[in-house]
Amino acid sequence: MRGLQQVLAVTSLNLRNLPQRIGSSVVAVVGVAAVVLVFAAVLSMAKGFERTMISAGSDDTAIIMRSGSTSELNSGISNEQVLIVADAPGVLKDGDDSVISAELYVVVDVRKRTSNTDANVPFRGIQRGAFDVRNNVSLIEGRMFEEGKNEIVVGRSAQQEFLGLETGSTIRFGQSEWTIVGAFEAEGSVSESELWTDVRVLQGAYRRGNSFQSVRVRLQSENSLETLAAALENDPRFDPDVMTEKEYYSGQAEPMTRFIKTIGYPLTILMAIGAVFGALNSMYSSVSVRGKEIATLRALGFGPMSVLISTMVESTLLAFVGGALGGAVAFLVFNGFQVSTLNGASFSQVVFDFAVTADLLVDGLYVALIIGAFGGLFPAIRAARLPVAQALREL
Repeated sequence: MRGLQQVLAVTSLNLRNLPQRIGSSVVAVVGVAAVVLVFAAVLSMAKGFERTMISAGSDDTAIIMRSGSTSELNSGISNEQVLIVADAPGVLKDGDDSVISAELYVVVDVRKRTSNTDANVPFRGIQRGAFDVRNNVSLIEGRMFEEGKNEIVVGRSAQQEFLGLETGSTIRFGQSEWTIVGAFEAEGSVSESELWTDVRVLQGAYRRGNSFQSVRVRLQSENSLETLAAALENDPRFDPDVMTEKEYYSGQAEPMTRFIKTIGYPLTILMAIGAVFGALNSMYSSVSVRGKEIATLRALGFGPMSVLISTMVESTLLAFVGGALGGAVAFLVFNGFQVSTLNGASFSQVVFDFAVTADLLVDGLYVALIIGAFGGLFPAIRAARLPVAQALREL
């Protein structure tokens, strides 16, 4: 109990004297804040991209592509195979009709608002059942396109990020002109980065005949995937890959997420090393200035452990303040900040928001506390070992 009282007393004294060391303390706080800010900002890109991709997927919706396809862009499915999927067991029925959408996926050039440069934007041909197999999509502006016409509905994120996609406007892709008749939301998922039209019109415009690239189906239940996959794989007319939408989009998100983290973690480590030296400088300065004070406390009977712990507490507290400051700035500046980037798996733009999540902020605080612990350790040992007689002669 006496040891704890000594620690509390010395710690309280150290904290009351912080204004006398305001310069070095501010340097330590700002250094740690910068580390946490960069850590949260960079990794919020990965969080946002991953959330945007995965939120488009559902466990009760399956996507079927040609075997070996890495994405819809390099898949190919015939009309006969679409009919096979529609009749397969495990597919949800709405009366006599299967809840299904056979789709075509092409990439078109649309100009970005921010940089005024062309970007690859997904242009998807869908069937009537597309809204039924995607339970997170809703029309929020204008109307749905009419089948057989060059009409488009656009995702809200695409409309915000790219030029010429306002409802009522006309845009040219290749030799065809298209009218934007509506906009839809999809809970911030990757679907909002796309343009949608009637699949038969898109087939004709891009000379794709009667072919598709993927088929989405609503499953009777999450357990129906194995039944559907087994039925299709045993059919000699079809060699498909069958997976849930969530599995598909998780695989699509992985390369970009891994790339961002590969950059983010080393950058954070490098900056953290610099912040540790900043904390070391601050705490060594604190110990140097307080040498006489520490010696007096030791002469009055305070043990070396109370001095060591109080110095560590001071360093950790400064780091915590820096971590909280960096996290707060990252959240205010970056959370919800909308950007677009090229998804290497589909060679098209994905519009997403930075996501400074609670777990990311907590991880940032962990980083800050580690910096504070390392930055305060050696100065704390020096303070605890400070020769009392030598320090008192300097009084």
